[in-house]
Amino acid sequence: MSTPDFAAITTAAIDRMAEAPNARLRQILAVVLRHLHDAIRETRLTEAEWEAAIAFLTRTGQMCTAERQEFILLSDVLGVSMLVDALNHAAGDGVSESTVFGPFYAGRQPVLAAGASILKRPEEGTPLHMRGTVSTARGAPLAGALVEVWQTAPNGQYDVQDPQQPAGHLRASFETAADGSFAFATIVPVSYPIPDDGPVGALLEALGRHPNRPAHIHFMITAPGYRRLVTHLFIEGDPYLTSDAVFGVKQSLIVRPQAQADGSLGIDYAFTLADAPERHDE
Repeated sequence: MSTPDFAAITTAAIDRMAEAPNARLRQILAVVLRHLHDAIRETRLTEAEWEAAIAFLTRTGQMCTAERQEFILLSDVLGVSMLVDALNHAAGDGVSESTVFGPFYAGRQPVLAAGASILKRPEEGTPLHMRGTVSTARGAPLAGALVEVWQTAPNGQYDVQDPQQPAGHLRASFETAADGSFAFATIVPVSYPIPDDGPVGALLEALGRHPNRPAHIHFMITAPGYRRLVTHLFIEGDPYLTSDAVFGVKQSLIVRPQAQADGSLGIDYAFTLADAPERHDE
């Protein structure tokens, strides 16, 4: 009986793509196939284990809806989202660091006046006044930059997860003033579990990992001629800062809210944007 030529199977699968018109697709898939085949050979994967993997991916796809993206959650908890972010958004000198986008962005919200509240109903959380500036890496203020923000309610859920919350609750957009400043009123965010009632949650349990993210506020900042910044601000002292389920914490993004005269808390933070990369049209 002849010994199977495992390497020949991999070579054949890659060679079969030689005529693919999209060179980049051909390049990426060739690398993915090579590593996937190597992993199967190295672990001597059984048919039952491969069937279980297919079933897991099938359940992941079936869990996806317009409000929930289970594949993004899977990418997040495996550290893939942060790796892609790190490759594509390395912060240069004087540039704010980015982090994962997450699955709960709900589209651009109406632009509110500076200092407006992003709450659409009363909440029992501690009042928080957020003040920020947006500037270039060279320190020039950026007027008219769009600052989009979103966060969870005190129950640990975003409005798109919780039918009891009004749409757009704890979400808003702001435009920076001539000096690059913006401000809004909110409540101190809380730590929360990512949705763990699906296959990604089952995977975390099987791996002995918790599903929790430390308290944070999401920011997405855009301005013509500058690279989009997607980031969070995390609250100092949160118990999950060192074990974020999606690996999104960076030291420069941890902030300490300061006590205000009215009993609320305040955060002041300076965001800096990198120049947009030059385009080289073919």
